Amino acid sequence: MSQEHKDALAIGRNEGRAVRDYLSALRDHRPKRGRKRTPDTINQRLVAIEEALVDAEPIEELRMLQERRDLSIELSGMEENGDMFSYEQAFIAVAANYSVRNGISYATWREIGVPASVLRAAGVTRAAHDPE
Repeated sequence: MSQEHKDALAIGRNEGRAVRDYLSALRDHRPKRGRKRTPDTINQRLVAIEEALVDAEPIEELRMLQERRDLSIELSGMEENGDMFSYEQAFIAVAANYSVRNGISYATWREIGVPASVLRAAGVTRAAHDPE
């Protein structure tokens, strides 16, 4: 196997990893229905739970302890959301080449949930690979 072929394989693996990581992060951070929670609203609810725990009945205490645990996990996930930026940047760096190499159209990227602004930043256009 020539060095050129090895280099092409390495590029393909790196591009594939960047695309896979970004699409996984998109899936994990899909917006949920209802009002969007922010760190402030979660912290307000955590304070309210602490105050209510003082006089709570045992079953209600159990529910509030679980809610507190769930909210703490959600809050820590929001703090780790900086990773999404790095996944997005890695995706932007490889998306145009990956699209050409694999015949992925703009419409398909949009259908899987990649925002138009990210595709624009990556240089993936509607005209590229779209037969419509």
